[in-house]
Amino acid sequence: MSIKTIGSTLKKNTMLVVLVLVYLFFMITTGGSIFKPMNFNALITQNAYVYILASGMLMCMLTGGNIDLSCGSFVCLLGAIGGVLMVVNKMNSGLAVVIMLLIAVVYGCGLGYLVAYVNIPPWIATLAGYLAFRGLGTSILSANSSTGSIAPFPDDFMSVFSGKVFQTKMSVFNVPCMTAGVAAAVIVVIAIFWTRGTRLKKGYAADSFTAAAVKSVLSAAVILLFMYKLANAGGIPTVLIWVVAVVLIYSFITSKTVVGRHFYVVGGNMEAARLSGVNTRRIMFLAYLNMAVLTAISAMTVMARFTAANSTAGTNFEMDAISACVVGGVSASGGAGTVMGMVIGATLIGVINLGMSLMGIDANFQKVVKGVVLLGAVAFDILSKKRET
Repeated sequence: MSIKTIGSTLKKNTMLVVLVLVYLFFMITTGGSIFKPMNFNALITQNAYVYILASGMLMCMLTGGNIDLSCGSFVCLLGAIGGVLMVVNKMNSGLAVVIMLLIAVVYGCGLGYLVAYVNIPPWIATLAGYLAFRGLGTSILSANSSTGSIAPFPDDFMSVFSGKVFQTKMSVFNVPCMTAGVAAAVIVVIAIFWTRGTRLKKGYAADSFTAAAVKSVLSAAVILLFMYKLANAGGIPTVLIWVVAVVLIYSFITSKTVVGRHFYVVGGNMEAARLSGVNTRRIMFLAYLNMAVLTAISAMTVMARFTAANSTAGTNFEMDAISACVVGGVSASGGAGTVMGMVIGATLIGVINLGMSLMGIDANFQKVVKGVVLLGAVAFDILSKKRET
C-alpha cells in the first residue's frame, strides 16, 4: 500500500482511529481496569440503548438532518406502561410487550403523519412529546407506586432483555460464547471478500486484496477479543443479540434496498428526489414510525437493565443517540452517514462514559467532555466538506 493510500484510508476511518486512541488512553489512566472482562460486558449492557436508538435516529437524520427529541421521554412513558401491565396488573409478559409495541406504532404513525403530511417541523413535533411523555410517564408511576418506581419485572421478561446466552459462572471459561465468536469472525471475513469480489465483477471501485486482508484480520481480531472477554464474563448478554440484530438489519436496509437509498436521496435534495419520483412524504413518515418502534425496543432493554420503571429512565437518551450519529460521521444536514459509522460513534461515547466513570470523574464533567467531542465531530464534518469543494 502506498503512503497516499494509507493516508486516504486513515482519513476515511478518522473516528475509528480516535476510538482506538481514546481506549488506549483509558487503558493507561485506569491501570488496565477498562480491559477487564466485566467492563467489556458493561460497555454493552450500559450502552445498548444508544446503539438501538441511534439506528433510528440515523434514519431520521438522513432525511435532512431531522431528529427526534421525544425518544428519551417516550422510553419513560413506555416503561411506566410496561410496569403497570406486568407488575401491577400481573399481565403476561409477551402480551405486555405486544401492547407496548402497538402503542409505539400508533405514536409513530401519528408523529410521522404530522411531520410528513401536515408539515410540522420535526423538532417542534417531537419537542411536544419530549415535554408531554415525561410528565405523563411520571404521573402514571406516581399513581401506581408510593415510591414513584415500579418493580420487579417478571423473570421471563428479564431473561429476554437482560439475561445471558450460554451463561456460566464468572470463574468458568464459556466455550459456547467463544465458539460463537469464531463463527462470527469467519462470517465477517467471508463477507468482506465476497463484497470485494462482487464489486469487482460489476466493475465498481473496490478495496485492493491487501486492504481487504488487513480489514479482515483487524475485524476478526476485534471480534475474537471481544468474545473472549465475554466468555470470561459469564456469557453473551441477550441485549448484545438485540443490538447486533438491529445493526445488521439497518445496515442491510440502508445499503442494499431501494427504500434505504431513498432516505439518502431525500436528505441530499428533497425537491430533486420528489421530481425524480421518490415519495418523499412516505420516507419521512417511515423515518418516524421506525424511530418509535426502536424506542420501544430500547425501553424494554432499559427496563430490564434497571429491573424497574422510574421517572428518570430515558433522561438525555435523545442526546446520546444524536451524539452517536454525529460522532459516527452522519451529516448534520442529512444525506450522508452509515450504520457502521454510527456504531463506531456509539462505541466511542460508551468508552468515554465507562472510562471516565472508572476514573471517578464527576458526572457533570463527563457531560462537558461529551459536548466537546460532539462539537469537534460537527466541526470536522463541516471542514471536510469545505475541503472537498
